[in-house]
Amino acid sequence: MSAQCQLTGSRPGFGNKISHSHRRTPRRFDPNVQRKRYWLPGEGRYVRLTLSARAVKTIDAIGIEAAVARIRARGVKV
Repeated sequence: MSAQCQLTGSRPGFGNKISHSHRRTPRRFDPNVQRKRYWLPGEGRYVRLTLSARAVKTIDAIGIEAAVARIRARGVKV
């Protein structure tokens, strides 16, 4: 599963792990992405989305129809 949110577009960040001795090694900061299934009443079907935890809260606030419109505006197929 790709570590990218379909609604917000958040992707992994990159940086360094720093040990106690202050040695640096590369690491990834992955967003908290989940696969969620929502009922889309306008189309009479379910959609399965890969969303970050913040995007799930956004959908709770604005509704699934508005969220799908934003996803499609970004050019992502739903």
